[in-house]
Amino acid sequence: MAERLRPRTLGEVIGQQHVLGPGMPLRLAFESGRPHSCILWGPPGVGKTTIARLMADAFDAQFISISAVLGGVKDIREAVERAEAARDGLMQQRTIVFVDEVHRFNKSQQDAFLPHVESGLFTFIGATTENPSFEVNSALLSRAAVYVLQPLSEQDLKQIVALAQAEKALPAIEDVAIDRLVAYADGDARRLLNTLETLAMAATQEKLDEITDAWLLKVLGERMRRYDKGGEQFYDTISALHKSVRGSDPDAALYWLVRMLDGGADPRYMARRLVRMASEDIGLADPRALRLALDATEVYERLGTPEGELALAECVVYLAVAPKSNAVYKAYNAARAWVKQDGTRPVPMHLRNAPTKLMKQLDYGKGYRYAHDEEGGFAAGESYLPEGMPDPAFYQPVERGLEIKIAQKMRGLRERNASAGQGGDFDEES
Repeated sequence: MAERLRPRTLGEVIGQQHVLGPGMPLRLAFESGRPHSCILWGPPGVGKTTIARLMADAFDAQFISISAVLGGVKDIREAVERAEAARDGLMQQRTIVFVDEVHRFNKSQQDAFLPHVESGLFTFIGATTENPSFEVNSALLSRAAVYVLQPLSEQDLKQIVALAQAEKALPAIEDVAIDRLVAYADGDARRLLNTLETLAMAATQEKLDEITDAWLLKVLGERMRRYDKGGEQFYDTISALHKSVRGSDPDAALYWLVRMLDGGADPRYMARRLVRMASEDIGLADPRALRLALDATEVYERLGTPEGELALAECVVYLAVAPKSNAVYKAYNAARAWVKQDGTRPVPMHLRNAPTKLMKQLDYGKGYRYAHDEEGGFAAGESYLPEGMPDPAFYQPVERGLEIKIAQKMRGLRERNASAGQGGDFDEES
């Protein structure tokens, strides 16, 4: 069915009008008569292969397709030979080399295209579901325009269903069943077409005149997962969850959590991310958040799916409504940056350990003040930084949650240090 309904002209393409509509970049490329190397970036089933084939037809070019999943350098070498034969033959035909899932090729395989793209032997078109900024070599990326393709809209998908019916490729379908099919496809035309073909075959076997919603549910069974658990959409979704927690929106956080669990994400991975959120975005504003995240992890390990997922949901809601502070996160990163650029400062003598007689003779630990013996358990005026190192003030508590009291405590300690004549202090922005 997919081949039967595949567009034969640019005007028959459904969707992607932001690049294929009148005056849009890819449309202008087709109309210019001059093919150029490009990368088509988008989720599965949005027309990447179709557009590449149409480009070859528009320029009367030889079309060579390579799958980066199955192919290798041998396929690239054969493509070069065929392109040279087409260029040097009597017809002097152009060549378009289409590489599906180009991000699966390693650096050396991608580099093999460069000299031929630069010489103009063939036009390179790569298709990828992953961000080309990360997955395509910069040298190849700089020689190709990147076109971002979008998931098909509900209206686009309904148009495909109508086209299939017009071609008598399947029987009549209830409107509610069409709506379910469109939601099931989730912007993926290939998924929709494959599903329609399965339904058409099943309906023919059962001699059905109409596909009803009830029958559709029976045939489809459990709905297919909606995203690649290792792909870009996965990381976009976890990013949305993290930002919703940080933004203190429990409803949005629950939505993205359930989206990920429903999409097949490993709940153990989700639990690890919740622990990270508690550390990074809540910190000492509410130290209970970290404990709750660890408890939710343990609960899931004990109960498994689906009962254990409720503990993850409870944790997500708590993290979302908890007071937020990234003060420890910022302090840690600031300390790392300082240590990376700073020299290796010696540990002050009074802070060194002195387990042997020789070390004591060398004054290791001499002058150290045991804080528990001091008033209030605090050795006012004592310095714990290397000699000559200015107070970096890494940790700046915020005026939220428990850190309000922490900031007050630090101000009090700073005042005691100042009274004792210590040069440094606990500078803080709050």
